[in-house]
Amino acid sequence: MIDSSKYSLADFYDIPDMDMMERAEMFYEYFEDIYNKHHCHFRRVSLNGSSPVMQVLDPYSGQTREMIYLASNDYLNLTRHPKTIEAGKKALEKYGVGAGSVPLLGGTLDLHVALEKKVAAFKGCESAIVYTSGFGSNAGSIAALLRQNDVAILDILDHASIIDGCKETSVEYFRHNNMRSLEKVLQKCKDKYRTKLVIVDGVYSMDGDISKLDEIVALAHHYGAYVMVDEAHATGVIGENGRGTPEHFNLEGKVDIVAGTFSKALGVVGGFVAGKKEIIEYLHYYARSYMFSTAQTPQAAASLIAGMEVIETEPHLRSKLWDNIHYFKKHLLALGFNIGNSETAIFPIIIGDDFKVREMCRELHEANIYVNAVQYPAVSRKLSRIRMSLMYNHTREQLDSVLELLEHLSKKYDIQCAKNKNTAGIA
Repeated sequence: MIDSSKYSLADFYDIPDMDMMERAEMFYEYFEDIYNKHHCHFRRVSLNGSSPVMQVLDPYSGQTREMIYLASNDYLNLTRHPKTIEAGKKALEKYGVGAGSVPLLGGTLDLHVALEKKVAAFKGCESAIVYTSGFGSNAGSIAALLRQNDVAILDILDHASIIDGCKETSVEYFRHNNMRSLEKVLQKCKDKYRTKLVIVDGVYSMDGDISKLDEIVALAHHYGAYVMVDEAHATGVIGENGRGTPEHFNLEGKVDIVAGTFSKALGVVGGFVAGKKEIIEYLHYYARSYMFSTAQTPQAAASLIAGMEVIETEPHLRSKLWDNIHYFKKHLLALGFNIGNSETAIFPIIIGDDFKVREMCRELHEANIYVNAVQYPAVSRKLSRIRMSLMYNHTREQLDSVLELLEHLSKKYDIQCAKNKNTAGIA
């Protein structure tokens, strides 16, 4: 039997002289050992959906646990908002359960057109295209726009969907949020490539920090490069009106391509790209993830339109979220935890020891606190962490109970804490 403490997921990705079934069998042994040690913190089954308190089917006892849920991207809990639910119900009754075809041929509904117009207006852009998945919106759009004579210039912490979209083009990386590093790459690429596209996340999903979009746009445009920002974790959360990173930096209409997913603060599923009408029309015919995927369900489209209206008309949801963010951050820092450069609803507790992460998450699970274990190769070994994310309707009592247990576990596992230690994103 494999000892899982001596392996990581990276070890089973490609094993010389093993075919796919042999690799799968070896991985299954690894997985069984993780399960037997109660270190399996993945695919826990929810019985009531996204909520500050989630009913979870315990994978070990088979019993139902009521757990404080700190692993959701549903920051405004719009999955449960009466307006998004009602809009979805009406669409379901009117259009049925699906669109019936791909959007380019027979699957475009008037709801999809309304959603595209809403997204474009919400993001301050001329036009928008809607995809069935957020991953597909990034991967499909980048693959459609860039070829080998072009270059994608990526922050080293960019999302996997961005990286996968760059398989048909040249790629250069710059250090995370480091403008000196970005400028060196821009200088290197200035006269070498036909199209230069700098692509960044608005908010980084593992560290919770905000892209320096104002500086990035200024540098990129100075060197003749375009800018694309992925607004997955920014939409609904940052900016005066929750419109995301461009609004946060007063850059609406100045970022060349604004992309994102509908599955975070908007609480549904799908993705979008917004920008100039010419770019959007081009993507209709060249983005394979748009052309060859059945159009988004009517319920999802209607709920998303309602969700953006809620963001616009109910700012108190975002205000309560930020109250929780400030409260939780203040107390984590007071306890001495290293949370990197976190600025938003995403909180990494950086531990730097995969085994301690697994054990602490096991104890948190047993105490009915649901968090995510993030280990190598998702991050480097010295940055392994517990990842938590907040919702606007977490109560102070819930947050206090989490903080109390984290303080106890930091002592039990001898976590070397450091206030404001600037290590997030170091590869």
